[in-house]
Amino acid sequence: MVLTDTHCHLNFEDYHPDLDAVLDRARGAGLGRILVPGIDLDSSQEILALVEKDPLLYAAVGVHPNSGNSWNKGTLPGLMKMANHPGVVAIGEIGLDYYRDRTPRDLQQEILQQQLELALETNLPVILHVRNQSEEDRSCMEDLLRILETWVNSASPPFQARPHKPGVIHSFSGNVFESKRAVELGFYLGITGPVTYKNAEGLREVVKAVPLDRILVETDGPFLSPQEKRGKRNEPAHVLYIVDKISEVIDVPPDRVAEQTYANAAALFMWE
Repeated sequence: MVLTDTHCHLNFEDYHPDLDAVLDRARGAGLGRILVPGIDLDSSQEILALVEKDPLLYAAVGVHPNSGNSWNKGTLPGLMKMANHPGVVAIGEIGLDYYRDRTPRDLQQEILQQQLELALETNLPVILHVRNQSEEDRSCMEDLLRILETWVNSASPPFQARPHKPGVIHSFSGNVFESKRAVELGFYLGITGPVTYKNAEGLREVVKAVPLDRILVETDGPFLSPQEKRGKRNEPAHVLYIVDKISEVIDVPPDRVAEQTYANAAALFMWE
């Protein structure tokens, strides 16, 4: 099987002691591409240095909502400059987070809007983070989908005339209704380790409801280790567990899930 991990924070300190071994295991597990997303200007620059050293890696550059207080007049020009790097395939990780609420919500939305416009200007897809305040208060997902609807519908030229779909909602944790709204707007859904958890029946219902050609597999390493690796650091080789669970849920052979999700990533991020 040829696999991809479309979201892993390999620049984080958790990987500093043994990054070469992590990448060796990834190759041994069959990974052909790994996407490393930025969370602020400095981390995005760090990731470019990683990408330049290893052809397995690609980058996304952006400011995460929890890093929003780092935004200043130099941030957007800095991101624009980095977005022109040949290893950059997306703007991200960007979005909204009402759970940690480290950045005022109006500022989160303003920063998101500016980065969505940057994605249009650079003709790159987006990698979106969303985290509700609670299971009962889903206003974060609602706000994100509302913003995305306006963005997609007003894009010029429209996404139908662009070489890629708008992007991916990473580590999707919404319900079936929300997943269908996202897919109708043209987004992929990133599926991470929680799909393997015993109490994640809602996420497995989403996997059943969404066409396989709109799913990406991600670790979000070092976080969200699959059930088989709970309590341990997550890493790209562990996408095998996610592929196996998706295979089980939709009753499709694992190699078919791997092949399709690899093709999905190639289509979105425009890599070979």
